[in-house]
Amino acid sequence: MSKTPAAHSMDDLLDHEYDGIREYDNPCPGWWQWIFFFTFVFALAYFFYFHVGHAGITVEKSYENAVANNLRLRFAEIGELKLDEPTLLKYMHEPEYLKVGRSVFEQNCQQCHGSDGQGLVGPNLTDDFYKNVTNVGDILNVVKNGAANGSMPAWGRLHPNEILLVSAYVATLRGENLPGPRGPEGKKIPPWPTYEPGGDEQPDAGAGKTESDAKPQPPNPDGHKSDVGTADKEPTPDVGKK
Repeated sequence: MSKTPAAHSMDDLLDHEYDGIREYDNPCPGWWQWIFFFTFVFALAYFFYFHVGHAGITVEKSYENAVANNLRLRFAEIGELKLDEPTLLKYMHEPEYLKVGRSVFEQNCQQCHGSDGQGLVGPNLTDDFYKNVTNVGDILNVVKNGAANGSMPAWGRLHPNEILLVSAYVATLRGENLPGPRGPEGKKIPPWPTYEPGGDEQPDAGAGKTESDAKPQPPNPDGHKSDVGTADKEPTPDVGKK
């Protein structure tokens, strides 16, 4: 004997009708509603965790941060870097150490300057206009001591190497010209100087010397060294002497 569906009264029918089709007011199954509820909550948590929360949540970002943290261990190898323009220019061309600078930027600077330096509360760092910088070395001073009466906070509490490397990373953002919520601020400044590897090395002690300079000259019979270029010349006879 087959089962018949439960009887419905006309009161269970909904008012709307489509092409002569009407439906009963049957609630969704409870398990279906709970799945919908948890999906909605998960979507909110996912959005805030991955798109609004702390940078470096994704696998790629986590790997980059792990690499940067490992590189910090190498500070012992490079020692404490000098906070000057030549050192800054050098590390602008060290991709591995720029990852450390980028990590410092993401942890401390992107809240004001944007994830890619395009500017938010703080100015855009990717164009050619600057308010407190006239040369690349000024970036070090701004990062360390702050600017604009505290609007740009001082980050002197960072390790000197972190100050230099984040400054180097910021300097490399120039020229990307990313669109941001703020227009150009300050004045346009000249391009950064060209970096020449090895330019800070000391010149060779023998540079500019000739072969004759390098070789010792034979002594004269009287015990003194001969003059360069005259040792092999024959003496000129005195005119008029017999």
